[in-house]
Amino acid sequence: MFGQIRGILTLLSYVCFTSVIFVMFMFITLFKLLIPHAKARAFIVRLLDLLSSRCWVFCANLTHKIFARTEWIITGNTQFKTDKWSIILSNHQTWVDILVLIKVFYKKIPPYKFFIKKQLLWLPLMGPCLWALDYPIMKRYSKEFLAKNPHLKGKDMETTRAACEKYRYLPVTTVNFPEGTRFTPEKHRKQKSPYRHLLTPKAGGTSVVFYAMGDLLENILDVTIIYPKGAPGLWAFFCGRCRKIMVDIRAMKMLPRLSGNYSTNPAYREEFQEWLNTLWAQKDRLIERNQAWS
Repeated sequence: MFGQIRGILTLLSYVCFTSVIFVMFMFITLFKLLIPHAKARAFIVRLLDLLSSRCWVFCANLTHKIFARTEWIITGNTQFKTDKWSIILSNHQTWVDILVLIKVFYKKIPPYKFFIKKQLLWLPLMGPCLWALDYPIMKRYSKEFLAKNPHLKGKDMETTRAACEKYRYLPVTTVNFPEGTRFTPEKHRKQKSPYRHLLTPKAGGTSVVFYAMGDLLENILDVTIIYPKGAPGLWAFFCGRCRKIMVDIRAMKMLPRLSGNYSTNPAYREEFQEWLNTLWAQKDRLIERNQAWS
């Protein structure tokens, strides 16, 4: 009973502060649409980033501080610089992972930027927000298209990389879930994953982000999210049924050898796969140890 009330109050809080911030967001977006000057538009994007990565996240964190009963255990690196281009590599189990990441890294890293498909720009409400925030568009050619147009192999990667040039003077953080989807026992079984608690990471998609950010990328934040009693759904989290969340963070410097063209460089492809699989094996062992102790 009390859990349901807690969930309803949390949901209502989200609706209220999201609605207010959305109205402010769209009002500022109108100026970006009308003002052609590049520097002025860049300033507007920074204001929008402030609304989304500071104001909205502050309200979300405050809501959960008031209504949730979650114990947070954060280990590893906890101090970062907000002027460093970074990428977060995290395991993915539930939509709650997003809320976990924004809480753990609040005010500690640059604003988030997600690579998106161009089609998402046409979605109602969300599309204009993605455009206003200057989210980079990832262009990928299908295998069928490349079979008919082999001369375009690798060109999609170059296009995506060029799209990231706008961030050269504005540090950002990209979030990547290498597994490509949320973990479920059924997906784990069908995939025949070599890991006990994780799906197999997709090296191709992850390498695109590394290559697209090029020499801008400085830090790799390897994040492992652990729910000792099982990954909660969003409603269960709102109701305060997730009593403990453990987050381990390992910060690594970006190495030049990790950035290459995955589709045209076989040697790089093999090396990157090995590096990511090793990272995932370490993450799997960490989850196993912590769940055994909990």
